[in-house]
Amino acid sequence: MASVLVTGGLGAIGAPLTEELEQRGHDVWVADRPWNERDRYYRCDVSEYRQLERVFADREFDYVYHLGAEFGRRNGEDFYETMWQSNAVGTKHVLRLQAEHDFRLIFASSSEVYGDYDGVMEESVPLEEGPRQLNDYAISKWVNEQQIMNAADRHGTESVRVRFFNTYGPGERYSEYRSVVCKFCYRALHDLPYHVYEDHHRSFTYIDDTVRTLANVVDSFHPGEVYNIAGEEYYGIKELSDMVLGYLDKDDTRVEYRGTEAHNTLNKKASVEKATRDLDHEQRVSLEEGLPRTIDWMRDHYDLE
Repeated sequence: MASVLVTGGLGAIGAPLTEELEQRGHDVWVADRPWNERDRYYRCDVSEYRQLERVFADREFDYVYHLGAEFGRRNGEDFYETMWQSNAVGTKHVLRLQAEHDFRLIFASSSEVYGDYDGVMEESVPLEEGPRQLNDYAISKWVNEQQIMNAADRHGTESVRVRFFNTYGPGERYSEYRSVVCKFCYRALHDLPYHVYEDHHRSFTYIDDTVRTLANVVDSFHPGEVYNIAGEEYYGIKELSDMVLGYLDKDDTRVEYRGTEAHNTLNKKASVEKATRDLDHEQRVSLEEGLPRTIDWMRDHYDLE
């Protein structure tokens, strides 16, 4: 059994990850910003060094999953001060404390780091091909990865980076800044208009598949490695919208088709060979299965008939 801290452990990925790790017998603690009644909880903003330092002064951890961050392209533009403070400064705080306390770090990065690259996204691409990240959120995640690599060189810290590809599913509550699946499902359920950038394509990943692979990192930790965590199916954004509407038996009269979105990667097709090899990654839930589960959870969560 390992002692594990999950920053951002109340979030859409952090909460089910915490549950999965606990079910596997680990002693799991959560750090996040809201007040919360759960046991083994620290109220903590990672961008505030004093608050984070108190967590590590109170308890030693074998592993830290660092998921605490601001999420999303538009969020990173509208609230860029908060995003940079949380993502860049917050991660630097974690790395300073890692050098002092010697825990192993698992860092939540993003497929956004692949920027304008248009081929199959293998993990070596950002360093070898040097794609241009297309928005501040993407830039922040690549900065984080470089911070982690630099910390390993300077202090000998041990870290693994994981890049999420469009994780979706139950537990993701709607806002205009959330994932495309979340937004389409919520707005279609509520008969609200939404727009579709039909030139874009994505590898989608159901939450259970992401969490299971992410939890496996503790059991198969390879310092310095980076992994894509992604579904193996590849869909157009219009296909996604059509599947949502089809399940709800609705037409597309409230959908606006816009072609290409500026400052957003056109196509994200992931290579998952490394995660399959090292972390037993496996897509068990297809998009056709995952969308109904997501919509049914939303119906229940928002008390819709």
